[in-house]
Amino acid sequence: MKKIYVLALLLGAFSFTSNAQVELTDDLESYNLGAISAQAPQWRTWGGVDGGADEANVVDDEAFSGLQSVLIPGNLATDLMLLVPSAPTSGIYTIQFMAYIPQGKGGYFNMQAALTPEGSPWVQALMGGNVFFNCDGNSGGFGAIDQSPAGQECTIFSQTFTYPEDQWFKVDCVYDLDNETWDMFIDDVQFFFAEPFAFNTQVFIELAGLDFYSATAHNEMYIDDVVLYNGNITVGVDEFSDNKFSVYPNPVKDMLNIKSINAVDNVIVYDILGKVVLQENPGTISPAINMSNLASGSYLVKVTIGDSSKTVKILK
Repeated sequence: MKKIYVLALLLGAFSFTSNAQVELTDDLESYNLGAISAQAPQWRTWGGVDGGADEANVVDDEAFSGLQSVLIPGNLATDLMLLVPSAPTSGIYTIQFMAYIPQGKGGYFNMQAALTPEGSPWVQALMGGNVFFNCDGNSGGFGAIDQSPAGQECTIFSQTFTYPEDQWFKVDCVYDLDNETWDMFIDDVQFFFAEPFAFNTQVFIELAGLDFYSATAHNEMYIDDVVLYNGNITVGVDEFSDNKFSVYPNPVKDMLNIKSINAVDNVIVYDILGKVVLQENPGTISPAINMSNLASGSYLVKVTIGDSSKTVKILK
């Protein structure tokens, strides 16, 4: 059954169009159904040939806003590049998109760190993680950065996250190009913090774009409402800039350290069912939270500094 969702979430993004920080928005509504790469300069195939075997199609089966999205199916061939026109080399940059993955299906993307000119096959420049949604086909709602050796895929993960099946969800990839690290948010919950770009021997040249690939036979990932943003779109222009924090170690054994510039007012730890399992009001800069009494598993940690709050995922 076709699902169409209200544009409420993206109205905020499109309101940025008067702000120079927004480089590009694409709601997929201006294209004809079918092959996308010949219809817009920010989309191209890995092989560099419009309409080739790795082409992706604009479809009207699912949409977050309007009637259309682009589909990355499980044909093990589709390989679509979302290019960043400015190809930035420094600063903070965000790529945001809406995704829909049906129950039991999967998805995949990675960041490409060097641009290959149009008209020739893309030269592999993978950095920023092999990001799988339901890597093995039996883990719906579970995603990870896969670091497994060839032939042993879906066995070694550097980071994990959760996502909702059968509904649209927002993905924010925030790239710190100077420090070559990135953060990832799913529906405004932060799952990765300062994850290294590093991948094999690849050297970072520029933020060329994202590669959406049909990595598995169960791949079925719809993409809609793309926003390319100079800066950290998750905090806006001014919000939270003085209240940024990091948490470590992750996974945690006993003490969770929160590194902050300002005093942390409140910390709430939730289990995966949304139940509050720990709450503290440290009122100090860079506090440590004792999680030794919590069972092994996944937790969401909500940190409040002043009037701003953020939630990150922690493994124990």
